Amino acid sequence: MSKSGRGHLRIYLGAAPGVGKSYKMLGEGQRRLTRGTDVVVGFVETHGREHTAEMLEGLEIVPRRIIDYRGASFTEMDLDAVLARRPEVALVDELAHTNVPGSRNEKRWQDIDEILAAGIDVISAVNIQHLESINDVVEKITGVPQQETVPDRVVRAADQIELVDMTPEALRRRMAHGNVYSADKIDAALGNYFRVGNLSALRELALLWLADRVDVGLQQYRAQHDIDSTWEARERVVVALTGGPEGGTLIRRAARIAARSSGGDLLAVHVARSDGLTGADPKRLAEQRILVESLGGTYHQVVGDDVPAALLTFARAENATQLVLGGSRRSRFGALTGPGIGTSTIRDSGDIDVHIVTHSQMGRGRLPRLRGSLSTRRKVEGFVLAVVLPPLLALLLGFGGDSLNLTSNVLAFLLAVIVVALVGGLWPAMVTAVGGTVVLNYFFTPPTRTFTIAELNNVLALAIFVLVAAMVSSVVDRAARRTRQAARAAAESETLATLAGSVLRGETALPALLERVREAFGMTSACLMERVDDDELTEVWRPIASAGTPTCRRPEDGDAEIPGRDDLVLVLQGRQLAADERRLVGAFAAHAAALVDRARLSAAAAEAKPLAEADKLRTALLRAVGHDLRSPLASAKASVTSLRSDDVDWSESERAELLETADESLDRLSRLVDNLLDLSRLQAGVLPVFTRPMALDEIVPGVLAELGDQSEKVTVDIPHTLPLVEADPALLERVVANLLANAIRHSPVGRAPLITGSALGDTVEIRVIDRGPGIPREDRDRVFAPFQRLGDTDNTVGVGLGLALARGLAEAMHGTLQPEDTPGGGLTMVVSIPTANLRPADAPIPGSRERSEPEAL
Repeated sequence: MSKSGRGHLRIYLGAAPGVGKSYKMLGEGQRRLTRGTDVVVGFVETHGREHTAEMLEGLEIVPRRIIDYRGASFTEMDLDAVLARRPEVALVDELAHTNVPGSRNEKRWQDIDEILAAGIDVISAVNIQHLESINDVVEKITGVPQQETVPDRVVRAADQIELVDMTPEALRRRMAHGNVYSADKIDAALGNYFRVGNLSALRELALLWLADRVDVGLQQYRAQHDIDSTWEARERVVVALTGGPEGGTLIRRAARIAARSSGGDLLAVHVARSDGLTGADPKRLAEQRILVESLGGTYHQVVGDDVPAALLTFARAENATQLVLGGSRRSRFGALTGPGIGTSTIRDSGDIDVHIVTHSQMGRGRLPRLRGSLSTRRKVEGFVLAVVLPPLLALLLGFGGDSLNLTSNVLAFLLAVIVVALVGGLWPAMVTAVGGTVVLNYFFTPPTRTFTIAELNNVLALAIFVLVAAMVSSVVDRAARRTRQAARAAAESETLATLAGSVLRGETALPALLERVREAFGMTSACLMERVDDDELTEVWRPIASAGTPTCRRPEDGDAEIPGRDDLVLVLQGRQLAADERRLVGAFAAHAAALVDRARLSAAAAEAKPLAEADKLRTALLRAVGHDLRSPLASAKASVTSLRSDDVDWSESERAELLETADESLDRLSRLVDNLLDLSRLQAGVLPVFTRPMALDEIVPGVLAELGDQSEKVTVDIPHTLPLVEADPALLERVVANLLANAIRHSPVGRAPLITGSALGDTVEIRVIDRGPGIPREDRDRVFAPFQRLGDTDNTVGVGLGLALARGLAEAMHGTLQPEDTPGGGLTMVVSIPTANLRPADAPIPGSRERSEPEAL
């Protein structure tokens, strides 16, 4: 039990059913029991597996709660009984399980959260396919939709996650031996969900997801313990980009280095310097960013005046192991001005390996430029020149003797002042001007070797010299300051453009924006918070999105608060921001506020979309059904009018024919109206669906009766050994009847449609097979649109609602309807309905919406 009063959560994570998660969970329970720990079984499904059932021996089992739902009885974990029992450890299987309606919580993980809140430790199990973030990926791999999911945050919040791993070949052998499913399900499982390719992909997903979770925990540990040194748990290669033509060479070289180790990461970073003198080409940077992303890497941009320090800070923050730099483009003359970025980076890299990559642009740089910003180094150099240059110049001018007059000497010292101003700015130049005046007065103004000035014009010359020196120094300093401001603005604009572009390309714009802000300004975390309550005494804030750790709970927790608007604030942790940085971050805060508004507008638009679809449906309905309603009405009206006519003496056979025509027309009209009403209810989301466990052969008599005489053209082959399905009998009957009517319409003479059924995974598949012309693959989605018959204008066959209604009804029962080619020609409509789960022996194969997958050893 946690000292804070909340229990610990331990989760066994598996790639597929049968790897042994429940067995491992029960084994951990037995181990703790032998140590004297109070352990109970809150809920475990053995699914008839002998080895799993053996592990329950000796463990106290909390009796389950029986819930009656729609005429059937179900068992669920008795949450209140577990809480009242108050054990030290509770074993609760199937974390993603959906509780039967009538339970206190909708999901089992919510039950577990209550148990944890009571201070009870919980051990549970879950399969990778049930994680919400990769649910769609699993469906693409296996073709089986997972109805039960658990939010990733629930699993990530576990105190311990242990992977229960098994090779695909070993799991298939275990299944073939009957240790996972019953004999009648083995062949279907091995040929579908449990193919080697599926299991390998699921295993890789589980390993990668757990590796990412471990990496997040490692980063948090390093941050909490102020660890800056690199831990080479995984190869991370950072490549530094300047926007130069050599960028592509560096990226490819870094990608090859990262590819040498399995799971290596590639990160590209560009340092935008505030002086704007990095020589970055925005077009080249954009091309290089695309190249990095195409190679599976990520692109980042940070702001820093000291490029080597910024590179190493970023590399250490990302726990990088290797840093790739390009050889210097500076010429030999440029190298004389001091060590380059590569040399400085290597000197301070510590335990990060630095690779200097040669390229064709090496040594082709330009002469060193006079920088527009007055760094501390330049100011120091300026003061050194201010002290050294006047005496040195006096010595040189002294060799000229009487051949130089005062005017030439003054101009020479004025040149020295300008040189110092260009190097060090205003104050070093003023020192030079004052020092030059003293030297001129003492050595070159008659009488020499004294500070006395004999002639008035010499006084005027020295005064003008000081004034001109001050003015020139001021102009030079102001130009340097303006250059620095312009360069800073350019760097900020480049950062804004780069970050905005990367955000707009992503799907999760707000988290991406916060992550980029955190990286660009070297922060440990960035959090966007919204004020949800404001009264006279207190303010309540709610985090909307965050990046990095730790996450702030209040604006006061951060080092910088940047308002996005009155009720939104961007909170940064890591260091205090300078005034110009706050201005730049303010733009991102405003952008974040706009993203929040846009997301909420999109949500509102999504809520309004069903209404628009309903209006569209009604419009199409009015346009399409005019003739189809009139046709049966006209036939029925004509038949009844003829029967009532006194002008014609109808024979018995003619009277029977007219009555039959009226009856058929009214039946057509009734079916059309029923389809229209049901489709409208589906579109509005108000169609009542009452599912219950049922046998598939229950619907056959009703389907054949609805088809009438046409039922003689249908072949039925539904095995009686199929498992029960969870479906609404009336709706499932409508689905099959519509599909059979469509199959009869398109089947050639003498080739009767076939309806058959089979078990596959956690579903039962109903197949309606015809030998007609089939449907082109590119038109298969169109046939399910209302009022669509692939261009057929013959309204005598209906308005095209049958297939649209059939798919809508199947999906309303948590099933699917998909078309397939019939081998040898024709169309097969496959209806997949979830199997019912009434007792442990009826354990489903993956994807059941009533139970998560079982485990076995």
